[in-house]
Amino acid sequence: MGEWEAGLDDEEAGAVMRTVTRQLKLWREAAGLTQAEFGAAIKYGEETVSCVERGRRIPRPEYLDAADEVLGAGGKIAAMKKDVAEVRYPKKVRDVKRLEAEAVEICSYNNSVIDGLLQTEEYARAVFGSRRPPFTKEELEQQVTARAARQEIMDCTATLPVFSFVQCESTLRRPYGGTMVMRKQLEQLLRLGGLLNVDLQVMPLGREANAGVDGPFRVLRLKEGITVGYNEVQLTSRSIVDPKLVQILEIRYGTIRSQALTPEESLAFIEKMLGEP
Repeated sequence: MGEWEAGLDDEEAGAVMRTVTRQLKLWREAAGLTQAEFGAAIKYGEETVSCVERGRRIPRPEYLDAADEVLGAGGKIAAMKKDVAEVRYPKKVRDVKRLEAEAVEICSYNNSVIDGLLQTEEYARAVFGSRRPPFTKEELEQQVTARAARQEIMDCTATLPVFSFVQCESTLRRPYGGTMVMRKQLEQLLRLGGLLNVDLQVMPLGREANAGVDGPFRVLRLKEGITVGYNEVQLTSRSIVDPKLVQILEIRYGTIRSQALTPEESLAFIEKMLGEP
């Protein structure tokens, strides 16, 4: 259970954690238990209880379940697990996850890494592990867990969003994590690229024209009929809602798709790569 402090720009997470920690402290005090006694009852140390109640640590689901049982809260404390689980992820991850949940179509071009929705756990760990300055061990686990949570949308058969991914060939050849990690990642691309609601295309390095030279971006068409762009670059990420800018991204993405291999050609390209020594 890692330490946590909401950033100044993360008002939502701060508000959720203040509510959760206040409730935990009130329930404990109402039960007449000291932090040490409560910690012993739920099998956590006094220091951990103190850190949770001061908002320095995010309580894990098992912590909240144990607290609910020991304090006789009848499910009121355990019910906070969903809210706590959301703020465990960085703000930009939560923002992207919400956008993706509202989308009926997600279009992504990337010439840096494999798109986050397509990454295996091992590949994601290798990508996050290459960051400089490096993440701490706890931050790395948080990033990998958050990425896995975003990928749940790929299995969401209820809404069945449509996905379009264009990956530059360079992202398929840069061996993050080593040969075996990349092999498993390419196999993952073949599996996901074969889904009925997924179009996966490869932009070959040999293409003379590439409208994606400015770098990775996304276009998301939302349920209410609005289209937004999303851009993530060094140290910052932002949603793009200005209709004129969104239109530029739509035109650019359409051009990129026309320049890339077709989905069928792309899967054959990846299969050929898997057969390379």
